[in-house]
Amino acid sequence: MSLNDTPVSERVHIAFFGIRNAGKSSLVNAVTSQEMSLVSEVKGTTTDPVRKAMELLPIGPVLIIDTPGIDDSGELGSKRVERAENILKETDIAVLVREYGSEPEKSETDLIRLFEDRGIPYVKALTKADLYGGELKDGDSDGNEIALSSKTGFHIKEFKELLGSYAEKNKGKEKKLVGDLLNPGDTVVLVIPIDESAPKGRLILPQQQTIRDILESGCSAVVCRDSELQDTLSGIKKKPGLVITDSQAYGRVSKIVPEDILLTSFSMLFARYKGDLFELKKGADRLKTLKDGDRVLISEGCTHHRQCNDIGSVKIPGWIRDYCKAEPEFSFTSGRDFPEKLKDYSLIVHCGGCMLNEAEMRFRINKAREAGVPIVNYGIAIAAMNGILDRCMEVFL
Repeated sequence: MSLNDTPVSERVHIAFFGIRNAGKSSLVNAVTSQEMSLVSEVKGTTTDPVRKAMELLPIGPVLIIDTPGIDDSGELGSKRVERAENILKETDIAVLVREYGSEPEKSETDLIRLFEDRGIPYVKALTKADLYGGELKDGDSDGNEIALSSKTGFHIKEFKELLGSYAEKNKGKEKKLVGDLLNPGDTVVLVIPIDESAPKGRLILPQQQTIRDILESGCSAVVCRDSELQDTLSGIKKKPGLVITDSQAYGRVSKIVPEDILLTSFSMLFARYKGDLFELKKGADRLKTLKDGDRVLISEGCTHHRQCNDIGSVKIPGWIRDYCKAEPEFSFTSGRDFPEKLKDYSLIVHCGGCMLNEAEMRFRINKAREAGVPIVNYGIAIAAMNGILDRCMEVFL
């Protein structure tokens, strides 16, 4: 990915839901102006969520998601319905697609209740309006409900504008990853170790996004490895406004960076940017009280090839064992897999979530809160186990 690309996790996620043959896929194709989804008169043609990252005016970068019918039947059908409902975890704006003139089905009203319970803004798109005779007028749209036709293009432009208005409301005040913690002209030192787990020839997404935000905030970014950090700090005439490090290097970096220079990690920045920094900080207290046999879930939002010394499956479990002086039982998930039942876990340790959008990251945190299970992220947990958590939180206070 280049620095000019918008990551999927930063795009507005717009998901289309509805019963089979309601016209979801046709509407998605009309909105995207391309054959993104297979269209057929046969019910249940869309069997898995279909995703497309694109630019959609007037919104900008979006991720369009076409989901299977929510009224599918049988064992396989129920799995498709479950997949469709799972998309709600990452949905910023939902579109309920219903055939014009039809009465709402129970599955549709249940879905609207889910939208409202989870605080997801939604639009009702009444499709196939051209089949019902009479001349459709602009007055056929009201509030969050709009009559349209994917075949004739009626109200497709207005539908996009309606989605755009919802996206603008949902966006609110533009969030910054790090820029609001800096003063114009600050120099920020980024510590990026190059070890066996670092991708060859490129920086990872959190590092790219942080550098971009620093530059957009009118500040300078100085990048070095932890092995050159001492020389880098000595060579900077003006005291850095902040040092940001990879969490794995906390121990070494905290000993080098003077106490009068603010220090934090990429992971902690993302905890604030996409989740709930202070809720995750509370979860760090559970680390010290873990006992033999306590179940600990280690969850990552991405799927990657695990190295022999992988941070999630090797390093963090080892650090936790050393820290709590016990032998907890560890479980691991990655990608979009996240357990439905959490109450049997004593602690959840989550990655920074750079590959998840804010909606899904907050869903996971809220799910843990509802289950009464403490949750902490990698950066906060590692800072706590190195005894420097308060120092690394100072920049956020």
